[in-house]
Amino acid sequence: MPGETYEGAFEALGLHDRFPVTLDEGADVEDLPFREDAVPVFVTPELDGWRLLFGNLPDVVGLDWDAWMAAVERLSALCGEAQMFYEDGAGGTGLWVVAHAGRIRRRCAAQNDADCVGGPLPWEEHGGATTVAQACGRLSINPGDIGASTRMRGHGWLALSRPGIGHENLNALVRL
Repeated sequence: MPGETYEGAFEALGLHDRFPVTLDEGADVEDLPFREDAVPVFVTPELDGWRLLFGNLPDVVGLDWDAWMAAVERLSALCGEAQMFYEDGAGGTGLWVVAHAGRIRRRCAAQNDADCVGGPLPWEEHGGATTVAQACGRLSINPGDIGASTRMRGHGWLALSRPGIGHENLNALVRL
């Protein structure tokens, strides 16, 4: 989501008890221990104008396709825009979604041939179908390209999917 409008992500995904962390502290959020009812999610610092979400998101959103699309739409309604990218390196499946103001604008899923919904975005008209990594780079920021030249602003947030856990417990998770 855009870096300046990321605050809506906490409400959109039902995240609570956020705690400020650095990029390095939040990078391994998938490896943090958690209870099923209190899943940690990392919202990155602003990176080249964007904030990224990492964590055990299937445990927050669920595994259902409609639940994921609804989550992207909620994020875009509260943040202005939201994008989702998924790539299964083993199976070769890729998915990218762009939503604006609460509605999916473009969604492409591909295993061999792209199956897209919504009209092509301007950059697609010139370059044709793209991979998930190419879509990331064209639309916002590719996590695989984050490095020394990436502009970073502010700090990230570690938050939980359940309220009332408290900062002390989040702080303990970061130190593990």
